Amino acid sequence: MVYDLAIIGAGPAGIATAIESYALGIRNIVLLEKDENHNATIRKFYKDNKRVDKDWKGQKVECDGNIYFVDGTKESTLDFFDDLIDQHALELKTHTEVQKIEKQDDGSFEIFIAGGVVKAHYVVVTIGRMGKPNKPSYPIPPSIKQQVNYTLEKCSQGEKIMVVGGGDSAIEYAIELADTNEVSICYRRGTFRRANPTNEKDILEAIQSAKVRPLLNQTIDSLEADQGKIHVNFGDGSSETFDRLIYAIGGTTPSAFLQSSNIGIEDGKPVHDAHYETQVKGLFVAGDITQESGGSIVLGLNHGYAIAQKITEERAKNNS
Repeated sequence: MVYDLAIIGAGPAGIATAIESYALGIRNIVLLEKDENHNATIRKFYKDNKRVDKDWKGQKVECDGNIYFVDGTKESTLDFFDDLIDQHALELKTHTEVQKIEKQDDGSFEIFIAGGVVKAHYVVVTIGRMGKPNKPSYPIPPSIKQQVNYTLEKCSQGEKIMVVGGGDSAIEYAIELADTNEVSICYRRGTFRRANPTNEKDILEAIQSAKVRPLLNQTIDSLEADQGKIHVNFGDGSSETFDRLIYAIGGTTPSAFLQSSNIGIEDGKPVHDAHYETQVKGLFVAGDITQESGGSIVLGLNHGYAIAQKITEERAKNNS
């Protein structure tokens, strides 16, 4: 079969695109998600009970479409999207990683996945930046790769851990780990002003109470294996050994995938028009990959609304 609309990525923007499109009369819709469930970024990179604000980092954005989002937590946000998927009976195909998108001579698209092809008249790419976390520029010795992580999934109690980064995720990781581990936070700047005010206050309190040790204005030159531990060589010439490193330094646009699908990249972001359509007619982008730093759920929802309107208009023209 040929779907009317295929959406790659089941995060806020992907789910919103499906729901807003359904509300405008498009019925044959599929969501393709490489992980085991929707909103993988929230599940993996948000700590339990993390605040999820409508006005992310102070961005006051109103909801344009039919989905109204409010402040909550990681858990309430996932429940919110669970309910949306159930209420609209969306077709969600998990464990489905897309390799490439090709436009056909008849204007439709073939989406190549492991073991087959999905066909659709319109395609929306809503994969998040955190699907590809930023990694350090220096090499990680193979023997310690299991101890160099980007989430808290592999952490144990009683470890000596260094969190690298100064944003909200880095701060939240450091504070959560500090209850059961010896934790340092390494950041190339001297303050945590990138973080939201609550997290900035929390990390300063954790530092003042000696729960977290700050390594500010500090960079890392290289890592070495040291008898099963990680030996860190800092930019100021000092060094120290840790059981585990957690990198929380953001994510990057999956440029290779986008370019293989003929989506242009400019300043690290996919090129698109006001309705998020790329130079490939019928192929759209939405969500984190279109934003400067990503993260705003409401902006992702609004992208879905704008795209649904554009697709509906195009379908009406084609059928007239």
